[in-house]
Amino acid sequence: MSDESPLIRSLRAAVAAAPEDVPLRLHFAELLLAEGRGDEAVTEAAVALQHAPGDDAARALMVRAMGLPMAPEAPAAPQDAPAETTAPTFDWDAAEQEVGDVVGPRFVTGDVEQPLTADGSGDPGDASAWDVDVPGSVRLADVGGMQEVKDRLEAAFLAPMRNPELRKLYGKSLRGGLLLYGPPGCGKTFIARAVAGELGASFMSVSLSDVLDMYIGTSEKNVHDLFETARAQAPCVVFLDELDALGAKRSRTHHGGLRNVVNQLLTELDGIDGAENEGVFVLAATNVPWDVDLALRRPGRLDRTLLVLPPDAPAREAILHYHLRERPIESVDLGKLVKATEDFSGADLAHVCETAAESALLDSARTGTVRMIGMKDLLGAAKQIRPSSESWFASARNVAMFANDGGMYDDLVAYLKKKRKL
Repeated sequence: MSDESPLIRSLRAAVAAAPEDVPLRLHFAELLLAEGRGDEAVTEAAVALQHAPGDDAARALMVRAMGLPMAPEAPAAPQDAPAETTAPTFDWDAAEQEVGDVVGPRFVTGDVEQPLTADGSGDPGDASAWDVDVPGSVRLADVGGMQEVKDRLEAAFLAPMRNPELRKLYGKSLRGGLLLYGPPGCGKTFIARAVAGELGASFMSVSLSDVLDMYIGTSEKNVHDLFETARAQAPCVVFLDELDALGAKRSRTHHGGLRNVVNQLLTELDGIDGAENEGVFVLAATNVPWDVDLALRRPGRLDRTLLVLPPDAPAREAILHYHLRERPIESVDLGKLVKATEDFSGADLAHVCETAAESALLDSARTGTVRMIGMKDLLGAAKQIRPSSESWFASARNVAMFANDGGMYDDLVAYLKKKRKL
């Protein structure tokens, strides 16, 4: 603009050169607001919130730019002062009332049965290696779709655990474990919690950061203490997350501490006399099972494997419903959306819903009129996002073709052939 001050012009150029610099953009918006350019300030604040959704300064600036009062102590204008010309305000109270009657999402295809699956992000956060979760309420029925995975879990792992008489008759031990592998974001952690719920067992989630220590011998002691805690809490499910980091192939590991961790892990999985681990169920998850030390997959250790693939159509429908259930939406055809998101992981589907909601929110803020999230937003988001599993299958294809020793990855080969990727 020709009437812009040199400072405004300089800041506009700086923001264009560094679009993700939130403090710079907010400073630019403050100057625009000071010059009475409320609409432009709102736009800059909205973009800042895109990059930093939880930024309090950006939220406060957005409120001020829209002409809303910030605090009771804000100085009031003198009675005889001329009315200040401001940008059209956005009435947030009216907006909340407008969407307040939206009790639940209105789906074209009807309601989807609950319970629903999660997106695979059910990690316990900052839980330490010795935190034990009490038996949870999550069951396999809470996993939407994925019937083949449930059937294999039941046949290979759960049925022997649930039938102690038959187990005793056939001499079946409760030792051994299950390795879940597949693309990232497909719910391996959630399935592990569901298995713990099915068994009525306590749950412990462990990653490399919980175990590895800078001092010699401490990492091995951490592994030992972990299993001692699990034995004391039996029945207990120990979930080893990212096993490729915790139990990497020793032949490729140059760090002596990591090799010692693998050795200690092997010792704990065996137990001294084989009876110590009764009631301790070890589940592990990895995206790259071919990087896991082969000794960990020996019979009696993690001797059963299960491929966890991207969610099938019923699972995608449940995941999408879960992430849209509390958002203001209208005329959403879940069937059409499910078809448009084939091969998407649970995390991808959550990202689709988040992107669609962001689009509708920013549009509402810019126009001053609340609108619902519609199919256009969701399909547009699905078109922008590529399935994150594609790169994983590109790597897994080589393993399936050239490193399937002993039929270790037969289920992966069958899937790739079914999808005509092999």
